[in-house]
Amino acid sequence: MPPLELGLIGATAIAQRVLCASQVRAVAASDPVRAKEYASAHGIPVVHETYSALLADPEINAVYVSLHSSAHHRWAVRAALAGKHVIVEKPLCLTANEVAEIEYAAAEGGVQVVEAVASAGQEWQEAVRAMVVDEPYGRLQRVETAMAFADPVDGNYRRYPELGGGIFFDAASYWLEALQSTIGLDDDDVVVEGRSDFEGPHGIDYVFRASLRWPGGAEAVLTARFGDRHVSDHLFVFERATVKMRNFLRPMAGTLPLNVVVQETRRRVIAFPAVSYYERQLSRIRTLVAGDPISWPGQLSAAIRRIELMDDIYRDARSRHE
Repeated sequence: MPPLELGLIGATAIAQRVLCASQVRAVAASDPVRAKEYASAHGIPVVHETYSALLADPEINAVYVSLHSSAHHRWAVRAALAGKHVIVEKPLCLTANEVAEIEYAAAEGGVQVVEAVASAGQEWQEAVRAMVVDEPYGRLQRVETAMAFADPVDGNYRRYPELGGGIFFDAASYWLEALQSTIGLDDDDVVVEGRSDFEGPHGIDYVFRASLRWPGGAEAVLTARFGDRHVSDHLFVFERATVKMRNFLRPMAGTLPLNVVVQETRRRVIAFPAVSYYERQLSRIRTLVAGDPISWPGQLSAAIRRIELMDDIYRDARSRHE
């Protein structure tokens, strides 16, 4: 399996997690001084003055993009056309048009593009998928997801809509990936809805409610907000049971328990061991780069549908607010 010679586009805190799971050859940042300090702190041998210079480095065959969300599309496209495999911190991009351009660039460059979603491929999703398909507790009726992240500090891109800020773009990839892996998102007749008052700093969506409704009657609802504590919970409601996964964004912190309550009388817990998400992600990316067949929610073919729905939901919320 070929090694990943990885370059970082962005000297960010989130990129530090990749450093624990892979050898990083080079880094570039908007501030070259910060890039040098970052490289020194993390033992990265090469510092490039610009992102373009990093993409021109012949020793690099893959890049990790961890900029503000509105810059993901531009640098994913440029990296792919430069012949580099691309890992992009979620969200991959912000609109359906942008993801179509990334798809074209990946094909032109002959490279793999991956959206880094920390929850992608967690084992509990397979267990819930089996419940949805086999119906041991009857049909799935609805999914309720609650997510909350800490208030972004002044200067953070999440406070600025023009940079892709707001809670929905921060939470949507996790929510949609979970639905895609458990219920499926291929139905073209799914009905989307988005609602927000857009009353956060600089007009961002500080609180957002999103929903999907399938023709068969099932509904999935996301309630997301910035606040003072972390929340990442799913509740799957079947005809004869409820299935709850709490703290699904903390797979490295310890065992993840899937709580199954059947008709409010019987309870069982299915435990899933802690995993190192970034090590697993990079292993799957190496498999893709090697050309081996793999089905994984992080790969571009799966991410395209998520971005299309995310765009539809966000535009619906904006249209209701106008």
